Amino acid sequence: MDKVKSFIIAAGAALVPAFDYLYGEGDAVAAIMVTLLFFIIMDWISGVRAAKKDFTYASRYGLDGIIRTFFILLLPAGGHLLDVVLSLPGAFFGALAFGTLYHVVQSMTANSIRAGWGDFLPLPVLNAIIEWVKSELDKKIKRAESRKDGEAQ
Repeated sequence: MDKVKSFIIAAGAALVPAFDYLYGEGDAVAAIMVTLLFFIIMDWISGVRAAKKDFTYASRYGLDGIIRTFFILLLPAGGHLLDVVLSLPGAFFGALAFGTLYHVVQSMTANSIRAGWGDFLPLPVLNAIIEWVKSELDKKIKRAESRKDGEAQ
């Protein structure tokens, strides 16, 4: 057995039990966490594209985003651990996982609009989506403008 294969097997042997301990077992838990990770990646992609489009891309902000994403991914784990302590059937895990997923999808949608990817939508649909993400979009635009101002000084 080569070293790479041994490393992958050892990583799986360590990570799967750690994942089960932090998030719980079962297909539903795995599906929720894979869905959350999928939309986080889409949020990153749309955020990078939006930042490059409005010239506010900064690797420092991106590095902070990695830490923020790690924190976000730990929220459902904390929910599961609370469920275990309180002997609940996944209530905190579900609330934190779906609340986090809602926020990430909203952020991804706002980033996509900032990146100009909503232009192909019919105007009534685009207006409804913009209304749904308005506060998130406003925060992102304000943050981007403040980063631009910070570079000018």
